[in-house]
Amino acid sequence: MEHQSVFITGASSGIGRQLAEDYAATGIHVYACGRSEIKLEEVKAGRDNITTLSFDVTDIEQVNQAISALTDPPTLWLVNAGDCEYIDNGALDAGLIARVMNVNVNGSVNVLAAIQDRLDERHHVVVVSSIAGELALPRSEAYGASKAAITYLTRTLQLDWQHKGVLVSCVFPGFVKTPLTDKNDFDMPMIVSSEEASVAIREGIDKRQATIYFPKKFTSILRAIAALPYRWQTKIVAKLL
Repeated sequence: MEHQSVFITGASSGIGRQLAEDYAATGIHVYACGRSEIKLEEVKAGRDNITTLSFDVTDIEQVNQAISALTDPPTLWLVNAGDCEYIDNGALDAGLIARVMNVNVNGSVNVLAAIQDRLDERHHVVVVSSIAGELALPRSEAYGASKAAITYLTRTLQLDWQHKGVLVSCVFPGFVKTPLTDKNDFDMPMIVSSEEASVAIREGIDKRQATIYFPKKFTSILRAIAALPYRWQTKIVAKLL
C-alpha cells in the first residue's frame, strides 16, 4: 500500500531525521516530531511537505494534543523516539533506569495509545525497538530492558490489533551511527550509517514485514546466540567482551 503521509517521532536527529528527510524526498508528506523546535526546523529546511510537531513523548497531554490536532492523519506511523544510558559495573541507578524506561517504553505507549482510535485496515504502525532487547548485554540493564519491553508490547499489538486489520511492524536495529551512539566509548561491530538504516527500514515497510532486522549479519549472529539456553548465552557473551 502506498502511503500519502507519515508520522515520525524522534525525527529531530539520528534514524528519525534520516527517515523524515528520505520520505520527504520521495514526495510523501512528513509529520516530523521531536522536542526541539530548532532541530525540527533544520529537518524541514524549507521543504513544503514536512510539517513539524514539537512535543515531548513522555508528556501524555502534549502527545494527545499534537495528535488530536492532525487535520489530515497519516496512514503510516513510525514510533521511533528513544534514548540510551548505560549502567557501569553493575551498579544499578534507579533514576537512570526510570529515565530510559520513561522515554523508550512510556513514551512509545503514549503515542500508541493516542493513535489507536484512528487506526483501521489502511494503517501501518512501525515501532523501533533494538536487537539489544533480545540478548542480555553488559551495561544494558536499562536500555536492553526497555527495548525488551517495547518488543513484547509491539508483538502483543500484532495479535490484538488484527481485528482492526492494522499492520504492526517491529524494527530491530544493530548499531547505527547517530548522535546517540557517538557517545559510546566501546567498539560497535558492523555499525551502519543512518542512511543505511533508513533504507533497511523503508524497504521493510514497503514489503510489509512484521519484523525488520538490520544489519542482517550482525542481528543474525545475536539472534542465534539468543536462541540458546540462558547459561550458554551468558558464557558466550562473556567471552566476547
